[in-house]
Amino acid sequence: MAINEITRVASHEPAGPGYRFLVLDAPQLAAQLVPGQFVHVKVPALEASALRRPFSVFDADNGQVALLYKNVGRGTAALNTVQPGETVEVMGPLGHGFPETCKGVPLLVGGGYGVAPLYFLAKRLLAAGIGKPILFVGGRTKDDLLALDRFAALGVEVRTATNDGSEGVKGFVTEPLDDALIELRQKDEPFELFTCGPDGLLKAVAMRATGTGMPGWISMDRHMVCGVGACFACIQKVKLPNGDVFNARCCVNGPVFKAEDLVW
Repeated sequence: MAINEITRVASHEPAGPGYRFLVLDAPQLAAQLVPGQFVHVKVPALEASALRRPFSVFDADNGQVALLYKNVGRGTAALNTVQPGETVEVMGPLGHGFPETCKGVPLLVGGGYGVAPLYFLAKRLLAAGIGKPILFVGGRTKDDLLALDRFAALGVEVRTATNDGSEGVKGFVTEPLDDALIELRQKDEPFELFTCGPDGLLKAVAMRATGTGMPGWISMDRHMVCGVGACFACIQKVKLPNGDVFNARCCVNGPVFKAEDLVW
C-alpha cells in the first residue's frame, strides 16, 4: 500500500550534463520499494495546485531512496532548486515492478535515464545471488550514458552504444544486444530481458523476447498524471489470457509488463 512520507534531502548532485541525482532520507519508502516501481514527488518550489511528478527509483537502501532524473520541463526545473536539508513530500511505492528472480542470464537494456530502475534491479539480483547481469545501455552521445561507474562498481558487465560513436558501438544498443543473444543461443544458455527507456527501444526488446521465446519484462514509458489509476492518462493496450485486448493503466497495472502481453 502506498504511503506519503515527508523525506529529507540528503544530497542533490549532477549526474551528467542535464541529469541529476536526488537522494532522500526516506526509511519507510526504502523498506518497501522494489525495482521498477516509482514514486510521486510533490515538488516544493511549484505552486500548491501543481500535480506531483513521477520518478523511477534508482536505488532504495539503508533508509534512503535515490532518484535519477533529466531536466525536461517545469517540474524538474523546479526540483533542481531543492537543497540538502530541505523536505520533500513523496508518495509510494507505486505500480508493479520487475520480478526479482531470473532463470538464466539477466540482460538489462536501458536507454538514457531508463537505466534508473535497472541499477536497483541489478543490485537486488546480485545481492540474491541470481545470475550476473549484463547491462546494455545506449544514448545519442556518451553524455547520455549514465551511472556506468556505479554499475561497474556492482560488478555488472557494461556494453555501450551511441548514435554518434562517441562511446561503445556506433549505432543502436540493440546491436551489442543482438551479438549477446546469438552467443547465448549458440550455447543454449537461458536468459531473461529487462528494459526501460524510450518506446522504440522497448518495442525492439519486447520483439526479441517474444522472438526467442524467452521472458521479457518491459517498463512502459507513458505520461502519468495522477499515479494512482484515477485519470486514465497512461493507457497501454495489453492482451488478456482469453485473447481480448484490455486498456491497462501503466501506473497501477504496470509500469512493468510481460513482453508477450503488450499490444504495440
